[in-house]
Amino acid sequence: MAIKPKYVKQLGRTLLEDYPQAFNTDFETNKENVSKLTTVESKGVRNRVAGYITRKKAAKV
Repeated sequence: MAIKPKYVKQLGRTLLEDYPQAFNTDFETNKENVSKLTTVESKGVRNRVAGYITRKKAAKV
């Protein structure tokens, strides 16, 4: 498993704290919600944040 950059973790944690109901264990849904809730323009960064959130949600289940 690759080490995630600090900004991915910070943004992911902030989104999970502020909008916990907006995310689940489905990557595609999380990807759409990250796009709606942030101003991230880079597709790669958006996908990394969505993947981080997906893994965090899956670990809680």
